[in-house]
Amino acid sequence: MAASVIGTLGDRFATVRADLARACAAAGREPQDVRLIAVSKLQPLEAIVEAVQAGQIDFGENYAQELRDKSAALGPTVRWHFIGPLQRNKVNLVAGRVSLIHSVDNLDLVAALAGRVTRLRETDPTLIQDCLIEVNVGDEAQKAGCAPSDLAAILDAIAAAGGVLRCRGLMCLPPQVDDPEAARPYFRKLRELQQTASQIARPHVELRELSMGMSHDFPVAVGEGATLVRVGTALFGARPAR
Repeated sequence: MAASVIGTLGDRFATVRADLARACAAAGREPQDVRLIAVSKLQPLEAIVEAVQAGQIDFGENYAQELRDKSAALGPTVRWHFIGPLQRNKVNLVAGRVSLIHSVDNLDLVAALAGRVTRLRETDPTLIQDCLIEVNVGDEAQKAGCAPSDLAAILDAIAAAGGVLRCRGLMCLPPQVDDPEAARPYFRKLRELQQTASQIARPHVELRELSMGMSHDFPVAVGEGATLVRVGTALFGARPAR
């Protein structure tokens, strides 16, 4: 079971890391094979600094403006991940600022990101934006993510983007369920999509990452192959209102 929200922030990070290590052991995996992304959206800078002092490096943000401001304030001490839905008109605030975009889900967004990174390469020729494809594994109309049937076309577009983008894997946000075990079929579906898509060789596509699992269900996600887990409440407590 995922950690409950007790103790100091440092205590909570230690507890979640211990839970993550146990989940890895139960799945026959090494702890270093799964990276903890601390979901810091709406959390104050002070909380992120305290988390960094507790040894955390990777942080996930959902809102483009908030990411821009936090990354400007904290600089290279943090490895940023953009995990929320990304609108095309916000691409300039995200591309080039983050280690990984988890939420690419349509062809227009691929084109916008490729255009932005191409412009940024005028001053940084080595820049490549890593990303994941978000898949709507639960077929929920209200959620972002591409349909599984659209995944191949998006991967093809990234492969054809001239090397300015690189797809590292897939991400999902399954339907909200009370029982973590009820999320297992959705995590398994994402893993199966990863395995199927990996059978086709594409340039600039390396489907090694599975971003799945949050505070209440990350042990289940680890059992199904997660390499990135996105944990917020179990680390920071209740999220402040936006």
